[in-house]
Amino acid sequence: MLTTENIDDLLQRNGNVLSADGDKIGSVGQVYADDADGQPTWVTVKTGLFGTSESFVPLQDARLEGSDVVVPYTKDQVKDAPRVDTDGHLEPSEEDRLFGHYGLDGHQNYTDTGTRGDAGYADTGTATYSGTRTGTADATGTADTTGTVGRDASGPTTDDAMTRSEERLNVGTETQAAGRARLRKYVTTENVTKTVPVQREEVRIEREPITEANRGAAMSGPDISEEEHEVTLHEERPVIEKETVPVERVRLGTETVTDEVTVDEEVRKERIETDGIDDVRR
Repeated sequence: MLTTENIDDLLQRNGNVLSADGDKIGSVGQVYADDADGQPTWVTVKTGLFGTSESFVPLQDARLEGSDVVVPYTKDQVKDAPRVDTDGHLEPSEEDRLFGHYGLDGHQNYTDTGTRGDAGYADTGTATYSGTRTGTADATGTADTTGTVGRDASGPTTDDAMTRSEERLNVGTETQAAGRARLRKYVTTENVTKTVPVQREEVRIEREPITEANRGAAMSGPDISEEEHEVTLHEERPVIEKETVPVERVRLGTETVTDEVTVDEEVRKERIETDGIDDVRR
Protein backbone atom coordinates (compact mmCIF):
# COMPACT_ATOMS: atom_id res chain seq x y z
CA MET A 1 0.00 0.00 0.00
CA LEU A 2 1.25 3.50 -0.77
CA THR A 3 2.38 5.77 2.08
CA THR A 4 2.15 9.51 2.70
CA GLU A 5 5.71 9.86 1.41
CA ASN A 6 4.46 8.74 -2.01
CA ILE A 7 1.66 11.35 -2.31
CA ASP A 8 3.86 14.28 -3.44
CA ASP A 9 5.60 12.16 -6.05
CA LEU A 10 2.29 10.66 -7.16
CA LEU A 11 0.71 14.07 -7.79
CA GLN A 12 3.74 15.85 -9.25
CA ARG A 13 5.07 13.23 -11.66
CA ASN A 14 2.10 13.50 -14.03
CA GLY A 15 1.86 9.73 -14.08
CA ASN A 16 -0.81 7.29 -15.13
CA VAL A 17 -2.79 4.52 -13.46
CA LEU A 18 -2.04 1.10 -14.96
CA SER A 19 -3.86 -2.20 -14.64
CA ALA A 20 -2.10 -5.31 -13.37
CA ASP A 21 -1.34 -6.42 -16.95
CA GLY A 22 0.24 -3.05 -17.83
CA ASP A 23 -2.65 -1.45 -19.73
CA LYS A 24 -3.09 2.30 -19.24
CA ILE A 25 -6.39 3.00 -17.47
CA GLY A 26 -6.02 6.79 -17.37
CA SER A 27 -4.02 9.63 -15.82
CA VAL A 28 -3.80 10.35 -12.07
CA GLY A 29 -6.39 12.88 -10.92
CA GLN A 30 -6.75 13.27 -7.11
CA VAL A 31 -5.58 11.32 -4.07
CA TYR A 32 -7.80 10.80 -1.03
CA ALA A 33 -6.15 10.08 2.35
CA ASP A 34 -7.44 8.44 5.52
CA ASP A 35 -8.14 11.04 8.23
CA ALA A 36 -7.05 8.62 10.93
CA ASP A 37 -3.47 8.02 9.77
CA GLY A 38 -3.08 10.22 6.68
CA GLN A 39 -2.34 7.26 4.43
CA PRO A 40 -3.45 7.55 0.78
CA THR A 41 -6.45 5.28 0.28
CA TRP A 42 -8.17 6.31 -2.96
CA VAL A 43 -6.97 7.69 -6.27
CA THR A 44 -9.15 9.08 -9.04
CA VAL A 45 -8.39 8.14 -12.64
CA LYS A 46 -9.11 10.51 -15.52
CA THR A 47 -10.67 8.47 -18.31
CA GLY A 48 -12.85 9.08 -21.32
CA LEU A 49 -12.29 11.51 -24.17
CA PHE A 50 -9.93 14.33 -23.06
CA GLY A 51 -10.00 12.93 -19.50
CA THR A 52 -13.42 14.38 -18.76
CA SER A 53 -14.48 11.47 -16.53
CA GLU A 54 -12.93 10.45 -13.20
CA SER A 55 -13.29 7.07 -11.53
CA PHE A 56 -12.31 6.15 -7.96
CA VAL A 57 -9.83 3.30 -7.49
CA PRO A 58 -8.72 1.94 -4.09
CA LEU A 59 -4.97 2.11 -3.41
CA GLN A 60 -5.05 -1.08 -1.37
CA ASP A 61 -2.43 -3.46 -2.85
CA ALA A 62 -1.35 -0.74 -5.34
CA ARG A 63 2.31 -0.12 -6.07
CA LEU A 64 4.42 2.59 -7.68
CA GLU A 65 6.21 1.77 -10.91
CA GLY A 66 8.29 4.79 -11.90
CA SER A 67 5.86 7.68 -12.19
CA ASP A 68 2.85 5.37 -12.63
CA VAL A 69 0.55 3.58 -10.17
CA VAL A 70 -0.24 -0.08 -10.78
CA VAL A 71 -3.55 -1.29 -9.31
CA PRO A 72 -4.86 -4.89 -9.19
CA TYR A 73 -7.94 -4.11 -11.31
CA THR A 74 -8.78 -4.22 -14.99
CA LYS A 75 -9.48 -1.18 -17.14
CA ASP A 76 -13.11 -2.19 -17.64
CA GLN A 77 -13.58 -2.71 -13.90
CA VAL A 78 -12.35 0.83 -13.19
CA LYS A 79 -14.39 2.41 -16.00
CA ASP A 80 -17.51 0.62 -14.72
CA ALA A 81 -17.05 1.89 -11.16
CA PRO A 82 -20.00 3.85 -9.67
CA ARG A 83 -19.94 7.54 -10.56
CA VAL A 84 -18.95 9.67 -7.56
CA ASP A 85 -18.39 13.43 -7.65
CA THR A 86 -14.74 14.32 -7.09
CA ASP A 87 -15.57 17.31 -4.89
CA GLY A 88 -13.16 16.48 -2.05
CA HIS A 89 -15.84 14.74 0.02
CA LEU A 90 -16.92 11.08 0.18
CA GLU A 91 -20.33 10.30 1.62
CA PRO A 92 -20.79 6.98 3.46
CA SER A 93 -23.21 5.80 0.80
CA GLU A 94 -20.70 6.64 -1.92
CA GLU A 95 -18.00 4.73 -0.08
CA ASP A 96 -20.33 1.74 0.23
CA ARG A 97 -20.93 1.72 -3.50
CA LEU A 98 -17.22 1.91 -4.29
CA PHE A 99 -16.17 -0.77 -1.85
CA GLY A 100 -19.02 -2.96 -3.01
CA HIS A 101 -17.93 -2.57 -6.62
CA TYR A 102 -14.35 -3.59 -5.84
CA GLY A 103 -15.39 -6.24 -3.29
CA LEU A 104 -13.51 -4.63 -0.37
CA ASP A 105 -14.17 -3.70 3.24
CA GLY A 106 -13.74 0.01 3.86
CA HIS A 107 -12.93 2.98 6.02
CA GLN A 108 -14.97 5.95 7.16
CA ASN A 109 -12.87 9.16 7.09
CA TYR A 110 -11.18 10.41 3.92
CA THR A 111 -9.61 13.69 2.88
CA ASP A 112 -8.92 14.89 -0.64
CA THR A 113 -5.16 15.62 -0.52
CA GLY A 114 -5.18 17.63 -3.73
CA THR A 115 -5.17 17.46 -7.49
CA ARG A 116 -2.16 17.15 -9.71
CA GLY A 117 -0.93 20.52 -10.96
CA ASP A 118 2.08 22.68 -11.75
CA ALA A 119 2.54 23.72 -8.14
CA GLY A 120 1.82 20.40 -6.47
CA TYR A 121 -1.60 20.44 -4.80
CA ALA A 122 -4.22 22.53 -6.49
CA ASP A 123 -6.73 21.97 -3.69
CA THR A 124 -5.51 21.56 -0.11
CA GLY A 125 -8.85 21.75 1.64
CA THR A 126 -9.81 19.27 4.37
CA ALA A 127 -13.14 18.03 3.08
CA THR A 128 -13.89 14.98 5.22
CA TYR A 129 -16.73 12.87 6.43
CA SER A 130 -17.13 10.98 9.68
CA GLY A 131 -19.77 8.76 11.14
CA THR A 132 -21.16 5.26 11.29
CA ARG A 133 -22.56 3.49 8.27
CA THR A 134 -26.22 2.59 8.38
CA GLY A 135 -25.60 -0.63 6.50
CA THR A 136 -22.87 -3.09 5.62
CA ALA A 137 -21.77 -3.79 2.08
CA ASP A 138 -21.52 -7.44 1.17
CA ALA A 139 -19.39 -8.93 -1.58
CA THR A 140 -21.86 -7.89 -4.27
CA GLY A 141 -22.05 -4.31 -3.04
CA THR A 142 -25.68 -4.30 -1.75
CA ALA A 143 -26.32 -2.35 1.44
CA ASP A 144 -28.81 -3.36 4.09
CA THR A 145 -30.55 -0.21 5.33
CA THR A 146 -34.07 0.51 6.36
CA GLY A 147 -36.63 3.05 5.25
CA THR A 148 -35.98 2.68 1.52
CA VAL A 149 -37.86 1.14 -1.35
CA GLY A 150 -35.38 0.05 -4.02
CA ARG A 151 -32.02 -1.65 -3.92
CA ASP A 152 -29.10 -0.63 -6.15
CA ALA A 153 -27.31 -3.77 -7.27
CA SER A 154 -24.02 -1.82 -7.41
CA GLY A 155 -24.15 -0.38 -3.90
CA PRO A 156 -26.62 1.42 -1.64
CA THR A 157 -30.39 1.21 -1.46
CA THR A 158 -32.41 3.84 -3.29
CA ASP A 159 -35.87 5.39 -3.39
CA ASP A 160 -38.84 4.29 -5.51
CA ALA A 161 -37.33 5.41 -8.85
CA MET A 162 -34.18 4.72 -10.77
CA THR A 163 -32.20 7.03 -13.01
CA ARG A 164 -31.30 5.95 -16.53
CA SER A 165 -28.05 7.48 -17.75
CA GLU A 166 -26.06 7.29 -20.92
CA GLU A 167 -22.70 8.42 -22.14
CA ARG A 168 -22.54 11.06 -24.83
CA LEU A 169 -19.59 11.68 -27.09
CA ASN A 170 -18.15 15.17 -26.97
CA VAL A 171 -15.55 15.72 -29.67
CA GLY A 172 -13.33 18.78 -29.75
CA THR A 173 -10.12 19.75 -31.48
CA GLU A 174 -6.66 20.76 -30.33
CA THR A 175 -3.81 22.34 -32.25
CA GLN A 176 -0.46 20.59 -32.31
CA ALA A 177 2.72 20.86 -34.34
CA ALA A 178 2.55 18.60 -37.38
CA GLY A 179 5.88 19.40 -39.03
CA ARG A 180 8.40 22.11 -39.90
CA ALA A 181 9.16 23.78 -43.22
CA ARG A 182 12.19 25.92 -44.05
CA LEU A 183 13.70 27.82 -46.96
CA ARG A 184 17.29 26.98 -47.87
CA LYS A 185 19.36 28.75 -50.56
CA TYR A 186 22.25 27.03 -52.31
CA VAL A 187 24.40 27.67 -55.38
CA THR A 188 24.35 25.61 -58.58
CA THR A 189 26.34 26.02 -61.81
CA GLU A 190 24.93 25.80 -65.31
CA ASN A 191 26.29 26.50 -68.79
CA VAL A 192 24.94 29.44 -70.81
CA THR A 193 25.64 29.56 -74.56
CA LYS A 194 25.30 32.80 -76.52
CA THR A 195 26.31 33.67 -80.11
CA VAL A 196 28.06 37.04 -80.53
CA PRO A 197 28.96 38.55 -83.98
CA VAL A 198 32.66 39.52 -84.25
CA GLN A 199 34.54 41.30 -87.05
CA ARG A 200 38.06 40.74 -88.43
CA GLU A 201 40.20 42.19 -91.18
CA GLU A 202 41.48 40.16 -94.13
CA VAL A 203 44.04 41.10 -96.79
CA ARG A 204 42.69 41.93 -100.22
CA ILE A 205 44.83 42.59 -103.27
CA GLU A 206 43.75 45.71 -105.14
CA ARG A 207 45.05 46.34 -108.64
CA GLU A 208 44.61 49.51 -110.66
CA PRO A 209 45.87 50.35 -114.16
CA ILE A 210 48.43 53.14 -114.81
CA THR A 211 46.60 56.24 -115.78
CA GLU A 212 47.50 59.85 -116.19
CA ALA A 213 46.23 60.40 -112.69
CA ASN A 214 48.60 57.93 -111.00
CA ARG A 215 51.48 57.88 -113.44
CA GLY A 216 53.54 60.26 -111.41
CA ALA A 217 53.25 58.12 -108.27
CA ALA A 218 54.02 54.97 -110.24
CA MET A 219 57.18 56.41 -111.87
CA SER A 220 58.52 58.12 -108.73
CA GLY A 221 60.72 55.22 -107.70
CA PRO A 222 63.60 53.46 -109.35
CA ASP A 223 62.92 51.57 -112.48
CA ILE A 224 63.90 48.14 -111.08
CA SER A 225 64.09 47.51 -107.30
CA GLU A 226 63.10 45.23 -104.41
CA GLU A 227 60.39 46.52 -102.07
CA GLU A 228 57.91 45.22 -99.45
CA HIS A 229 54.83 46.67 -97.76
CA GLU A 230 52.96 45.41 -94.70
CA VAL A 231 49.56 46.09 -93.19
CA THR A 232 48.24 45.37 -89.63
CA LEU A 233 45.15 43.20 -89.51
CA HIS A 234 42.56 43.63 -86.71
CA GLU A 235 39.81 41.35 -85.36
CA GLU A 236 37.18 41.40 -82.60
CA ARG A 237 37.12 38.86 -79.79
CA PRO A 238 34.29 38.20 -77.26
CA VAL A 239 34.75 39.86 -73.87
CA ILE A 240 32.90 38.10 -70.97
CA GLU A 241 31.71 39.93 -67.90
CA LYS A 242 29.36 38.61 -65.16
CA GLU A 243 27.17 40.65 -62.85
CA THR A 244 24.87 39.62 -60.00
CA VAL A 245 21.31 40.94 -60.15
CA PRO A 246 18.28 40.18 -57.88
CA VAL A 247 15.56 38.28 -59.70
CA GLU A 248 12.84 37.48 -57.11
CA ARG A 249 11.97 37.27 -53.40
CA VAL A 250 10.76 34.02 -51.81
CA ARG A 251 9.14 33.62 -48.38
CA LEU A 252 7.25 30.97 -46.40
CA GLY A 253 3.53 31.41 -45.77
CA THR A 254 0.77 29.23 -44.34
CA GLU A 255 -2.84 28.69 -45.29
CA THR A 256 -5.56 26.78 -43.47
CA VAL A 257 -7.31 23.89 -45.16
CA THR A 258 -10.18 21.89 -43.71
CA ASP A 259 -10.26 18.11 -43.66
CA GLU A 260 -12.82 15.75 -42.16
CA VAL A 261 -11.76 13.15 -39.60
CA THR A 262 -14.16 10.44 -38.47
CA VAL A 263 -14.02 9.62 -34.74
CA ASP A 264 -15.15 6.15 -33.69
CA GLU A 265 -15.68 5.64 -29.96
CA GLU A 266 -17.87 3.41 -27.86
CA VAL A 267 -20.45 4.98 -25.52
CA ARG A 268 -22.50 3.18 -22.92
CA LYS A 269 -26.24 3.52 -22.34
CA GLU A 270 -28.37 2.21 -19.56
CA ARG A 271 -31.55 0.36 -20.51
CA ILE A 272 -34.49 -0.21 -18.19
CA GLU A 273 -36.70 -3.27 -18.47
CA THR A 274 -39.43 -4.60 -16.21
CA ASP A 275 -40.09 -8.01 -14.78
CA GLY A 276 -43.57 -9.27 -13.82
CA ILE A 277 -45.59 -6.63 -15.69
CA ASP A 278 -46.64 -6.28 -19.30
CA ASP A 279 -44.46 -3.42 -20.58
CA VAL A 280 -42.18 -2.68 -23.48
CA ARG A 281 -38.46 -2.37 -23.10
CA ARG A 282 -37.09 1.18 -23.22
